[in-house]
Amino acid sequence: MNKTTEDSHLIEQKIASQEILKGNFLHAFRDTVRLPDGSSATREYVRHPGAVCMIPLLDDGRLVLERQYRWPMQRVMVEFPAGKLDPGEDPLACGKRELLEETGYTAREWAHAGQLHPVISYSTEFIDLWFARGLELQERRLDDEEFLEVITATPQQLVEWCRDGIVTDAKTLAGCLWLQNVLSGAWKLDWRT
Repeated sequence: MNKTTEDSHLIEQKIASQEILKGNFLHAFRDTVRLPDGSSATREYVRHPGAVCMIPLLDDGRLVLERQYRWPMQRVMVEFPAGKLDPGEDPLACGKRELLEETGYTAREWAHAGQLHPVISYSTEFIDLWFARGLELQERRLDDEEFLEVITATPQQLVEWCRDGIVTDAKTLAGCLWLQNVLSGAWKLDWRT
């Protein structure tokens, strides 16, 4: 896609904004916008501080994953370890912190893969994807009120779980796409210690 494409015929302009919820985690707004044709519409969305998702690779080729009950979905989900950015926190520092807290692993090397926006229709959330390798098991440090099970799977098992609908989490599906392309050699990573 040509990055110099003119987008003015698609851009909406904010006319007014109303805060509708300020919780411990979520911050929701209802904005009135002017559409490109001059008419107006309402847009409701959640401001999110962003998050980091880790794709941890064990030396034997297996992946570290989690099983965690997710209240909005009312079910246990299989997903890559991830966590919310604290204010002003560096994404790699967040990834290191969350990997240790949730799985008990530290990593010798890290590589930034990319960024995804999981719910562009109603949230500002972005998730940075990071690969981690050279894992060493330490002691887990789960947050209060956090209950999860650490599991491992081969890349092939993960692909099958994605295909079969066992994995439906957006960050894990995107991480699986990255994983397949990295393992095939189609996409390169810049590893750092």
